[in-house]
Amino acid sequence: MSPRSATARSPDQRYSARCVSTHPERALSAPGGVSEPDPELIALPSPPKGERRATVAIMLVTTIAALLLAWSLRSEAKYATSDGQPMELGDLTMFDATAATDNRYARGSATLGTTGAIRYGRAAEGDTFRLAPVAGNEKLWVEIRVPEGFEGPRFIPPNAFAGRLVRMSNAGVRQWMLRSDVTDKTGVKIPDDAWLLIDSTSPRASRWALLLTIVLVVFAAWNVVGLVRILGRARGAGAPIARDEEGAATS
Repeated sequence: MSPRSATARSPDQRYSARCVSTHPERALSAPGGVSEPDPELIALPSPPKGERRATVAIMLVTTIAALLLAWSLRSEAKYATSDGQPMELGDLTMFDATAATDNRYARGSATLGTTGAIRYGRAAEGDTFRLAPVAGNEKLWVEIRVPEGFEGPRFIPPNAFAGRLVRMSNAGVRQWMLRSDVTDKTGVKIPDDAWLLIDSTSPRASRWALLLTIVLVVFAAWNVVGLVRILGRARGAGAPIARDEEGAATS
């Protein structure tokens, strides 16, 4: 080898050659090999198991709650995707509901009865609501909204209605207590096969239920992914480190 070629070596090549000549055992060892665990890493405190368990429990509870709420809104979310033209029912006293009319946008006219009628409000809403049966048809009830400031003894309920027609048992989370409220306040028992016409509720006005259902499902899916990652890391952290015959850690 000529002197010129020897001087043309890079600093890394000269350093590597010097290391091999002075420390041959380093050339035989695998790059990045670890013979003994780092005592400073061993001295580090273990991850807080209590906080991790609390995080997992909270994520699990919120996931279940989100899925249950999304399930309770399924009927209203489905109604939000229905046809925007109301189905004509005519005289509601002669109406005989069938499965084909379930959860549909419908319009009809009737006089509301007073037996079993109740008035109620909802949290965060200034309007009040009234629930009354159709006079001459005890299996069909109508929920009407009374704008704020119009409630009083002089209020005259309308006789034409357009809104969501649904079985009372499947009306949704906002109406699930109506049957028991009527019985508790008036003593009247609503038939098990009764139907409910929710006035002034079009499919467009119910899109909030569809959006909320999508948000809840996405939130639950995100939580499930997070739970899988947390539990996977916890399982990996608790696994013993495999070592070869010389005591070096193996992958």
